[in-house]
Amino acid sequence: MGVAVYDTYVRKKDSSVMHFDILVPDTLTNKETIYGYGREYLKSKGQEGLALTAQECAFCHVEQPTLEMEAALQLKGYYIIEMQGCQ
Repeated sequence: MGVAVYDTYVRKKDSSVMHFDILVPDTLTNKETIYGYGREYLKSKGQEGLALTAQECAFCHVEQPTLEMEAALQLKGYYIIEMQGCQ
């Protein structure tokens, strides 16, 4: 199984930029589901209500998942890699 990586940039409530990747099984192509996972993550970071559409989130590439990624995909359906401004 491969994972599809969606590169995501969101402007936070304080106007700084939050950069993270949303990883989902490469068989998942429903964008609204993928954006929903991103919104769920944003809510967990106190950033609920921010826009998350194709403008903020775009497919990047497919890669092989690590064991940690596979476990998260089985549990939640997605995995997040925090890149910048995610604190």
